[in-house]
Amino acid sequence: QVQFVESGGGLVQAGGSLRLSCVVSGSTFSINTLAWYRQAPGKQRESVARITNFGAANYADSVKGRFAISRDNAKNTVYLQMNSLKFEDTAVYYCNNLFGTGNWGQGTQVTVSS
Repeated sequence: QVQFVESGGGLVQAGGSLRLSCVVSGSTFSINTLAWYRQAPGKQRESVARITNFGAANYADSVKGRFAISRDNAKNTVYLQMNSLKFEDTAVYYCNNLFGTGNWGQGTQVTVSS
């Protein structure tokens, strides 16, 4: 089974930056499209960024121009660089496959203070 272990969250002031990491195990990492998701309190989980095995990235409109997704296939790791953070970016962040059908990890909490 595929497992996802997220890290890198924390408390940051609005306008600040964080870099999230997700280590993927249990699958042929290099052939999968991977995505970062987030879930804010009282809201549904949403996809914020995805990246193909070739490195092509796609973003939700709410984070476009501020977030950057990348991957290191040699390390089985996908990253999310988050800049110009806003209060509304506060959420638990998760990684998963393109369809969100893998086993969800614990996520990593990102809290942005206004």
